[in-house]
Amino acid sequence: MYFPILRGRQFELLALRECVNKNLLSNKIIPIVEPVKVSSTYTKTVDSFIKAGKSIAIIRNPQVGSWVKDLKKESNAKIREQASEQLKDTNVISSFYVTSKLDACIELAAKNGASIDSLLLLCNNPEYVVNYEEVIGDSTPLYNVIPDKGDFRRRIRPNRVMCEDHFPKQTRNIDYSDIETEFFSSDHLYYADDGYKGFSDYSVVGEEYSETGFAPYAVAIHIVYFDAKNILRIAHFVSDSNDDISDPARKFAEAVEKLVEWNKTMKLNTVGIQEFEAAYHNKTYPGLGVVKKYSIMHHLEQMSKYLDGVAK
Repeated sequence: MYFPILRGRQFELLALRECVNKNLLSNKIIPIVEPVKVSSTYTKTVDSFIKAGKSIAIIRNPQVGSWVKDLKKESNAKIREQASEQLKDTNVISSFYVTSKLDACIELAAKNGASIDSLLLLCNNPEYVVNYEEVIGDSTPLYNVIPDKGDFRRRIRPNRVMCEDHFPKQTRNIDYSDIETEFFSSDHLYYADDGYKGFSDYSVVGEEYSETGFAPYAVAIHIVYFDAKNILRIAHFVSDSNDDISDPARKFAEAVEKLVEWNKTMKLNTVGIQEFEAAYHNKTYPGLGVVKKYSIMHHLEQMSKYLDGVAK
């Protein structure tokens, strides 16, 4: 099982919704969404999973973003009610970060009819492993998402999912110019042998979270692919006119041309790749958010095909 962690920003959510609506997402993939901003895009995305009968895990105590604060506003009452109702659906897995307030989270879940054995817990801070042990006791959560590190492995044993941030983050997009392709992950090959129920990462976005965007000097497109040994690698396609922030459409055209040329040899065929190629041939600029959406969609479809035994 694969558990990609995505923040609930617009284009991450749209990537998930399109994958579900286009029937691209394997039943062996359970996205974990950390809501960060109140929006109808969030509730529509969760609805798409419910209607398709596919599982989605929703983090109920997000650690970044303004979701918790903004959801209390009266202007967001309708979305607050919708989001609360969605959490009651059997396709929605209530999920919590393990913090010093884990006991209150478990109590909240119980009031809503969610027992510990139906919860997904994310424990990524060694300071809170003791809290996990004290609150959970002999109970067994549905999934425990943990880093593949000794102290976590030794103390959190049942239903473990290994979680690593594999995205090779650079300070600037232009820094990818000299890195055509690099290792991404082999977790999908070894997680079961290492005693895990599944594996998790932050897709092609990475764990780092920022509230604000900015106009980049360079446009970079990140595409994951399987090599001959089924190891995941990631290729980077970077624009050339990177002296200033002007003309992002031109920068995208330069980057996507490199992707299209590369794919003549690779022959990757996913909806995300098809969208990139359509933008190239039609000479259109979809915007940087959509570029991210296409890359996420491609990654999720690639993993779906692999897990379902379609792509070897």
